[in-house]
This record gives sequence, structure tokens and C-alpha cells, in this order.
Amino acid sequence: QLPGHKVSVEIATIRHSIPGVSLISPPPHHDIYSIEDLAQLIYDLKQANTRARVAVKLVAEAGVGTIAAGVAKAYADVIQISGHDGGTGASPVGSIKNAGMPWEIGLAETQQTLVLNNLRERVVLRTDGGLRTARDVVMAAILGAEQYGFGTAAVVAIGCVMARQCHLNTCPVGVATQNPELRAKFPGTPEMVVNFFTLIAQDVRRMLAQLGFRKLDDIVGRVDLIEQKPVDDPAKAMKLDLSPILAPADPTWTKPLIHTWKRNDRKDKPLDEKILKDAKEALDGNGPIHLFYKIRNVHRTVGARVSGEIARRYGDSGLRPGTIHCHFQGSAGQSFGAFCVRGLRLELTGEANDYVGKGMAGGRIVIRSGKGARFKSHENVIIGNTVMYGATGGFLYAAGRAGERFCVRNSGAIAVVEGVGDHGCEYMTGGVVVVLGESGRNFGAGMTGGLAYVLDEKDDFNLKINRQLVGLEQVENPEDCDLLKNLILKHRNLTRSLRSKAILESWNHYLPLFWKVSPLSEAGKLSIAKINKLMEEPGEEVSAAA
Repeated sequence: QLPGHKVSVEIATIRHSIPGVSLISPPPHHDIYSIEDLAQLIYDLKQANTRARVAVKLVAEAGVGTIAAGVAKAYADVIQISGHDGGTGASPVGSIKNAGMPWEIGLAETQQTLVLNNLRERVVLRTDGGLRTARDVVMAAILGAEQYGFGTAAVVAIGCVMARQCHLNTCPVGVATQNPELRAKFPGTPEMVVNFFTLIAQDVRRMLAQLGFRKLDDIVGRVDLIEQKPVDDPAKAMKLDLSPILAPADPTWTKPLIHTWKRNDRKDKPLDEKILKDAKEALDGNGPIHLFYKIRNVHRTVGARVSGEIARRYGDSGLRPGTIHCHFQGSAGQSFGAFCVRGLRLELTGEANDYVGKGMAGGRIVIRSGKGARFKSHENVIIGNTVMYGATGGFLYAAGRAGERFCVRNSGAIAVVEGVGDHGCEYMTGGVVVVLGESGRNFGAGMTGGLAYVLDEKDDFNLKINRQLVGLEQVENPEDCDLLKNLILKHRNLTRSLRSKAILESWNHYLPLFWKVSPLSEAGKLSIAKINKLMEEPGEEVSAAA
């Protein structure tokens, strides 16, 4: 985690959190539990920015080649193999000493597997994690790498003394600290880094000349240029067999050993291409527009390309709220509304799969069932898992339950749903969540900011949270009552939810059943004034009473 004393105002602003409050970094990526999840993430990123090249970093270990083959098939552009020698100075000693294997082993296996499966030409192969000299670069190229990452060596070049105090905010030379007095001691200049890499490049050129080659690309994958050196001392060194690493990826030397594709993209035509064409006038600033589409579960990441275009043209400010208003009917695929930004509104009559509103930074998403639905919305799932993952702003109103890991790392969005699965609001640092139904276990774990209101009809919600992590109290403050009621009213108006209607009609009965969940730290608690600012959307969004 990043300790609170290192979370300065500048860092808190960049990371959408609160100054002085520790930021917990979960070991796993909670939106990636399979190679299919990774493929979806890569697809999402490429939809949001069609010019981007996506890199996936893998730890060097036995079997990494198989994973790398899956990553190439998932349409990544760059695969990075990281060795065990790398790592930030803030990493635990156990991780630095015991995680991963040498990059040489992981790189060789990856090169061999990609060539064997006719995937090598699709991707760029990169390595890092302990590279320090020109010899490392040349060896990495021979084993299959085309790009080479330097971290520790470059930092040492600008004055790092390897004090291993990065996490304590006490770096004696001012490299890794937010303390102004210590930062004043920083001795580094850009020219130091330039000089370091210039010398590395000159040394690489000298070694290439000795080998008889003009370009680094000419030796990529050429394991025939190296051999195991006999070593007598210590005696056990002779038992080391490097033949698996030095084996040629293609014994026939006919397959590509280096990437030849310009991009590794999926060949499909997303629905957003049509939306972009239809919304051209609105994107050009010629007034708002309403668009209507049928949607199926094969339509993935709908809205991301439009959001990316808005961001490219207008930056973080986006467009006026509601400039592009899209109405959909049917079953949406993965990542509906991912990276939604200010100016884009998405309304879906039907249901949506996982990752709704992932990375949302503004705008509004409304999801409701059809008029003829006979089921109770708060007892049925309408959106999948990992909804609003990493959202920094915007609004979500869903007339139904959400799956697991709802609003993980939410840091500014406002969401109203009718139930959530396990791990709701995990690692949340901002925003407001209202749950009008049953919640799963482990709610609010790692929550350091933001606010949640949860309906507890079964009187068991206190068993589903860790009181050492979050605070729990009845909704009694008039400001909280007004805020909660306004959000439920907005949910009712936008989704036509019978659940919201019933709660509003019997307000005095339901209000005592709500819990207010907030972080234990006073610094992490949202004020009503800040919440009102989050809710600003001219002409549309309601405000909580001040």
C-alpha cells in the first residue's frame, strides 16, 4: 500500500483519493481472473483509444510461455517478461527475494512457445527486471527480446543509493519522497540518464560489431550465437544444463523470430463505428442528438469508442451533459458503457453483462427491464460482475441486482442498484453507492473513502462487513436522509423501478432499515458539500440538501 504520509495533495488529486489517507493496492487485478478477462480488457482499451498499443507484463516463471501464447491470441501488441531481480524499493523483501525467476528463463520459453505456435510475428517481445549493462541487452536480444526495460540502473544513474526506504518517505537523496526538504537534496539531472543510455547504446554497437552484425534486430532469436561456457569451479556448476534455454525456437530457421505485424488487432466492426458516424454532428459541437439501437450480447464495449473520441477532442471537460444520448434495447455484451465520459448518456432497456461502466469518468448509464417484465427487479440480476470498476465519475442507475465486486476502487461515481454480490465497494476511495436490496459478504473491504447506503431488511448486514475496516451507523442525520431520498427518487424517475417506488411510498418504514457505511478515518469521509459537487449535472441531476 501507499502510506498515508506519502499521499500528498498532488498525488491524491492524480489518483482521485484523499490527501493523508493510505491507498491499498490489491495483489490481484479484480477484473482479470482468466485469459478471457484479459482479452476483454485489451479489447476495451483498444476501443477507447484505437491508436494505442497494449502491452501485457508477465512475471518470468515456469510455464510463462503458455500464458504468453494466450496473451498474443488475446490481441496484445507487446508482451513484457519481467525477471525476479527487478522491483520497486517499496516492495516487501519476501517479494523481491522470492517472486519470479531470471528473465533469461522466462524470455527463452516465451520466444520458443510463440514461434512454435506461429504467433511470434504478431507481437513485440520486451524484457526487464535486472537489466544493467549492454551485455544484458545483447543477451536479451539473442534470446528473443526486441525491447529492453531499465529501472533500477537508470534510477541509480540519477543518484539513487538503494537505501530501500521508498515506502517510508525518508529517501536520503530525495529520489522517492514527497518531503520538500529531502527532495531539495535530489542530485539528478536528465543529462545523467541520457549519458547512461548513450553509453549503453555505444557498448551494444561495439558488441554487435564483434559479432558481425549491423542492427540489433539482426540478432533477435539467434541463439546459435551463444553456447554454454564450461566452468570447473565450483564443481556443481558443470551440472547446470542450459540446453533448454539455448535451443533454437525453430530448428528449420524458416519461421519469423521477430514481430512483423504493425498491429495485433481483432478484425471486427463494433457497434460504436455506427454510433460515431451517426453522432458526428453532435461530436462537432452542433447540438444534442438522440440515437436508438437494437443491441445483442455480441456487441461489446459499447460506448467506449465514442467516449474516447470525446476525450480526444475535448479532454477531461468532455461535452455538455446529454449531448449524445443513446437508447438501446436488448442484451448488451461485456463492458457496456466502459470509460463513459461527460456528454454521453446510455440508456438500456434489457440487461447487461460484466464490466458495466468500467473506468467510467462521467456521463450517465441507466439500465432497466422492459415494461412487460413480471419479475421483482430487486430479486433478479440485471448487470453482471465488476461493475463500475475503477470509476472516477459519472452516474449509474440500474433497476435490478448487480453481481460481485460492485464499485471496486470507485473514486468519484454515484451509483444506485437494487442489490449486490460479494465484495461490494472494495477498495473504494470516493463516490456514493446506494444499495436497495440484499448485499453479499465482505462489503467495503479496504474502503478508505466515499460513502454507501445499504438497505438491510434481513437485519444481517453487520455480519457481512469487517467493523475494523469500515464504520456502520443508522441513517439519522437530516442531510444523509435528504441525500438518500433524492438518489432513490432519481433512480425511480430514470428506471421506473417499482422497488424505488415502494421505498419512497413507505419512507418512514424503510429509512430505519438503511445503514450508512463509511471509512473509519475522518479524513476519508465525504462531506455533503463534496457529494453535492459530485452530483452536479446541469438541468438533470438532483442535489442533496446542504
